[in-house]
Amino acid sequence: MNASKEPSFRESVDLMFNRAVALMDLPPGLEEKIRVCNATYTVRFGVRLRGQIHTFTGYRSVHSEHMEPVKGGIRYAMGVNQDEVEALAALMTYKCALVEAPFGGSKGGLRLDPRQWEEHELELITRRFAYELIKRDLINPAQNVPAPDMGTGEREMAWIADQYKRMNTTDINYRACVTGKPINAGGIQGRVEATGRGVQYALHEFFRHPEDIAAAKLSGTLDGKRVVVQGLGNVGYHAAKFLSEEDGCLITGIIERDGALVDAKGLNVEAVRNWIARHGGVEGYPEGQFVKEGAKVLEQACDILIPAAMEGVINLSNAAQIKASLIIEAANGPITAGADDILRQKGTVIIPDMYANAGGVTVSYFEWVKNLSHIRFGRIGRRQEEARHQLLVTELQRLNRGLGDAWEMSPDFKQKYLKGAGELELVRSGLDDTMRTAYQSMREVWHSRQDVTDLRTAAYLVSIAKVAASYRAMGL
Repeated sequence: MNASKEPSFRESVDLMFNRAVALMDLPPGLEEKIRVCNATYTVRFGVRLRGQIHTFTGYRSVHSEHMEPVKGGIRYAMGVNQDEVEALAALMTYKCALVEAPFGGSKGGLRLDPRQWEEHELELITRRFAYELIKRDLINPAQNVPAPDMGTGEREMAWIADQYKRMNTTDINYRACVTGKPINAGGIQGRVEATGRGVQYALHEFFRHPEDIAAAKLSGTLDGKRVVVQGLGNVGYHAAKFLSEEDGCLITGIIERDGALVDAKGLNVEAVRNWIARHGGVEGYPEGQFVKEGAKVLEQACDILIPAAMEGVINLSNAAQIKASLIIEAANGPITAGADDILRQKGTVIIPDMYANAGGVTVSYFEWVKNLSHIRFGRIGRRQEEARHQLLVTELQRLNRGLGDAWEMSPDFKQKYLKGAGELELVRSGLDDTMRTAYQSMREVWHSRQDVTDLRTAAYLVSIAKVAASYRAMGL
């Protein structure tokens, strides 16, 4: 097919939105209100580095304020542009609505390659970018709350939070101006792994439904399933690590910038990650086969394909060759609208990005709540929970002695039962519940409506209906 007919990322999101609203009974005015981006701020600022002034271009887009604050990451990449940021902001609106996180959608980006700058230089750039956004209330605990995205992480979020504090010295809730911070700067346990963990929980829920497994032409459990992961960044790494170490999946392919690794017996995710950290890529890794043209490995036969890097990697040029039965979109927009059509016609089941990678924003929501409440989850109730469990164990032991020690507890039962839930356990519990509930809401639409043949359309229908209900409640 002619690649020139490929829709842009922004056009793909609009096309998928239009496909869903065509199945809904929304007033045309409300449909347009939900679709359009409310505002995009473009900033160009100079920073003196290496003896001269360098000018950087950044964006912060607000898609929908049906709920506030609005939420969405800040990415650092050379490809950042207004269209991309607006498309990502729209996805954030639908994602938050789908998983019932009480936020509108936003997104930010700065056009730079973080690998080209030293840490102290990145701090100067980040603080100046944050300053430009903060003074316009485009970073604010009650109005706009960023998070990490591609090219950013805990470090950048800590700099932004500190910059906000410097400019708002009396705001007691300053830490809630951004999520994804380090633990010792107001972060929450489980946030770094959250998006990858959410991908795992999404697959767990998918594999609880035999009808859905059959639709993907698969059978059984996750154990032994062949998985190809594209992008071993934060999301891809954690998803692959958890699926291989906890669920018995075989990671048969890992695709990175400089090529790909393939091994039918399964790759050691931790070892590959360490190799990339030392050498900057996968080439030269001693195990498996190195494939220079990494994108070709997307077309390798596997059970589950996890695109976890850039948008548009599965497009009109390669969609027909994709052999995976099930694709879970860990990245934002990895499948273009044209490719989505081809894959649906082939019968490939796609777990869509707005659901699959919602683990990050879900745990960001927990972090924001923690920052506003000024208390760590589990701090008040944990020991009381342990004391209640101890009462039961003590009573069981007393009864057993009365029976002449006729039975004994399973090894580790007492230790596991007595342990109260701390912050990490509560975060994982909340994330698991969120991913289960959101999947069931999509699944219900997918299986109950004859005019809905895929999970993506179902996800859009659920989320748009929730956004529409919010606007109606506001009197629109």
